[in-house]
Amino acid sequence: MQISLFITCYNDTLFPETGKAVVRVLERLGHEIEFRPAQTCCGQMHYNTGYPHEAASMMRRFLEVFRDAGAICIPSSSCVATIRDHYPKMAAATGDGAMIGEVDALLSRIFEFSELLIDKLGVTDVGAFFPHAVTLHPSCHSLRSLHVGAKPRQLLESVRELRLLDLHDADECCGFGGTFAVKNADVSAAMLSDKMRCILESGAEVCTALDNSCLMHIQGGLARQRSGVRCMHLAEILASTEAGDSR
Repeated sequence: MQISLFITCYNDTLFPETGKAVVRVLERLGHEIEFRPAQTCCGQMHYNTGYPHEAASMMRRFLEVFRDAGAICIPSSSCVATIRDHYPKMAAATGDGAMIGEVDALLSRIFEFSELLIDKLGVTDVGAFFPHAVTLHPSCHSLRSLHVGAKPRQLLESVRELRLLDLHDADECCGFGGTFAVKNADVSAAMLSDKMRCILESGAEVCTALDNSCLMHIQGGLARQRSGVRCMHLAEILASTEAGDSR
């Protein structure tokens, strides 16, 4: 199957290893991955901070770039949530029937990485090997918008030598929330402190999630405490093999 990768501007700028990991996993499973260089941003940051007009232009760009694509893989639940939850509203606001129809046709082709593996490809075991203790942070968008449920856990439970540890109060937000962490820094820091305490109490060596935005926030706090706990996107764990890099 040919799969289009929408890397997201966040990953492209700060976490390129996540995109490379997605490609390694999908190619290992026998799929052909295409990357369309004209892609930009889904518009999440603009829409969430009160700039719907600017976000709509990003939506138009996304539609143009991926108009003829098949399955589109996005390693970010927050970007997938923006497309599923807000593109229909932005399209409806334009009153453009053709755009409304195009957005509607797009949604069935959009997959968050874990959704693509389990729901579209029917795979839980991707041949990964990762001999470390790992805990999973269910990011807010994956939990409350996409409702991915047990999919990330299923994938992690199939990784050889990985020890999956439960995270206390796992459904609580890490406090990032994009500009929330900037506009409400004290509240964000308190939420992060609670999340870090739970991660440290789990005994994990690695904290994983479907969103690098959350992991950046968490990793920053853990690094300042010199905890020794690392954060890795789920795709990077699944890309690790016995013959390759398990970090």
